Amino acid sequence: MNNERTEAIGTKEERDGGHVPVDRLSLSHLKIEKTRDGIALVIIDSPGTKVNKVSSSLLGEIESMIESIEKDVTVRALAVVSGKDDNFIVGADIDELKGKNTRKEIFEYISTANGILNRVERLSIPVVAGINGNCLGGGVEFCLAADYRMATDSPKTVMGLPEVQLGLFPAGGGTQRLPRLIGLTQALPLLLTAKNVRPRKAKKLGLIDEIVYPYAVREAAVQKARELAGRKGKLKRKRKRSIVTAFLEGTWLGRRIVFSQARKMVMKQTHGLYPAPLAILDSVAYGFRKGVLRGIERDCDRFSELVLSQHAKSLMGLFFAMTEAKKNPRRDIARQVKKLAVLGAGLMGSGIAAVSVERCDTVLLKDTTLDAAARGMREVWRGLVKRVRSGGITPFERDTLYGKMVPCDDYSLFRETDLVIEAVFENLDLKQRILADVERATGEKTIFASNTSALPIREIAAKSLRPENVIGMHYFSPVQRMPLLEIITTDETADWVTATALEFGIRQGKTCIVVKDGPGFYTTRILAPMLNEAILLIEEGVDPSAIDRAMLAFGYPVGPIALLDEVGIDVGAHVSKGLGPMFEERGAKPSTGLGLLYERGYHGKKNKKGFYRYDAKKKKGMRQIDREVLGILKASPHKEIDVRTIQDRVSLMMVNEALLCLQEGIISSPRDGDTGAILGLGFPPFRGGPFRHIDTEGAGAILGRMDELAEMQGGRFKAAGILRDAASSGKKFYS
Repeated sequence: MNNERTEAIGTKEERDGGHVPVDRLSLSHLKIEKTRDGIALVIIDSPGTKVNKVSSSLLGEIESMIESIEKDVTVRALAVVSGKDDNFIVGADIDELKGKNTRKEIFEYISTANGILNRVERLSIPVVAGINGNCLGGGVEFCLAADYRMATDSPKTVMGLPEVQLGLFPAGGGTQRLPRLIGLTQALPLLLTAKNVRPRKAKKLGLIDEIVYPYAVREAAVQKARELAGRKGKLKRKRKRSIVTAFLEGTWLGRRIVFSQARKMVMKQTHGLYPAPLAILDSVAYGFRKGVLRGIERDCDRFSELVLSQHAKSLMGLFFAMTEAKKNPRRDIARQVKKLAVLGAGLMGSGIAAVSVERCDTVLLKDTTLDAAARGMREVWRGLVKRVRSGGITPFERDTLYGKMVPCDDYSLFRETDLVIEAVFENLDLKQRILADVERATGEKTIFASNTSALPIREIAAKSLRPENVIGMHYFSPVQRMPLLEIITTDETADWVTATALEFGIRQGKTCIVVKDGPGFYTTRILAPMLNEAILLIEEGVDPSAIDRAMLAFGYPVGPIALLDEVGIDVGAHVSKGLGPMFEERGAKPSTGLGLLYERGYHGKKNKKGFYRYDAKKKKGMRQIDREVLGILKASPHKEIDVRTIQDRVSLMMVNEALLCLQEGIISSPRDGDTGAILGLGFPPFRGGPFRHIDTEGAGAILGRMDELAEMQGGRFKAAGILRDAASSGKKFYS
């Protein structure tokens, strides 16, 4: 690492072998100013990038700065701030970490980083961190090594430790210093869930000491450093704890109880499939037994192993895919969406309006009546109020954003609308009528986007006056929380329309994939055969709850039967009817079970009539099966099938359909296929998506299992041609 860092060069003192004053170091990531009374203001401002990341070069400059400070008796305190407008340090440079291919390289990297942070912590002068904007991962760990932390009350300021989402853990002292600062019971949720906290919550936890105004953070940090420089000894804090908390955190027996309960919770939520949360618990526990320094030494070993694990590789692959999906290759032809109209003020419509209001000057929310539109407006308002409570926006911003919303029950205000997003019922005739109404009320520059999960866009646009302006924008419910947006194009969709929809989706904060039109597009198409296989298993005599348990153990967040209840049996029946002909052409006759249930009034959880009973208590954490459903399906749970077979039959239906989508050009890359399957459908993230899963298991192994199932179950398991090609050539979908 030493040869990567920026060296202090060119000063007379250095040539003479003397000391280089800290404010005269020649650095690229750090700008250092020194006041007359010895307060060094350090501004982190990495060149050529919008964000500060923990890189070897940044760490090297921090080390040079420390060496200078340790020799300079005139420096009385250190105030560290960021030169970026909206971030302090956003975490480690994942690109650099990914480039390290051996355990030795990773160990040296993380050991060096910890050595530098330990030196920051051991400085004889006080260190104050002034945080404005995102402070994540290694940024938080740097602040934990400081003596005093202040954060601005800007809505952009958040703090968190997201490493567990990458299959890793905070190995820069985070697992050791955080529990000692804010307490074990408050630290574990932050470490295990990667949850971000805003300044008010951070102060309540004890993560920061003070909240300041954004425009005054530099002055406040310097002033606090000056104040602390006049004190003797390290700053001491007293944390208020209840008797119970004091017992749980202050005794070996109490900590044992905390770790035991935390481990049970982790196992319940992850089924032991993710090693990083368990590594976090082991790391924190070891640190309490052996001390901070030995805990950090152990963390370096543990971290080096995790980085090279398949789990981390898959999760980091997802991270890079999501980052890449935030880029619009045709941004130059995208048009700005200043005026948006959303048709349908229900759950989906109000959700789309809610994630759009910050990105537009005006948002029309239309429904058949003003009362219906007003109900949608009320949902948007509730969301804005919630954001104020969390500190995400100010009351003034809430009122300003809500002021952009306009309810309506006709098309009189639609003139000069840039984008119309339709979010009405899945009915082709209705959507065609609405498209015709919109085209009469708008001009040639208005884009019409249908939020549909299965209806082909070309059929919606069949009678359109401007089919080149028609596109699909498939949002997932709840819109405010689900990260994926599936954008569907037809052969007639204009390039500028696609570019504009993609740019708008990115600005909404969504991870977008652009797919070709076709039955079910991508996400619905690969979900349908998976759910169909689950129904076929029930009809064969497999207990529905056994199917769900097997797929939970595979890594899905919810089992397919429970998912059908959540999505709606009515929706499933509609999709099955729409996609059925395509699967029948391939010799895969779909089950008619969902249609039968729908005809008998079963809509799922929404009307409390589904595969599971919603009027009875759960048993062992799972709902009871509705036996009447089994009667309608003429199914009787009597068949015992091993878990692996259930997992293969259900999961490989989705995997093979994803392969066919790539083969047919519905998706343009394995990256989009994996991103859509994980973010839209819950394909196990640690498996990396259908295509990375094939690479991990081996195309030959997957093909062998598909051929076995095809022989036993029939043509629906016929493997896609590109799987056979991959198996015979030995090529992988990812290089």
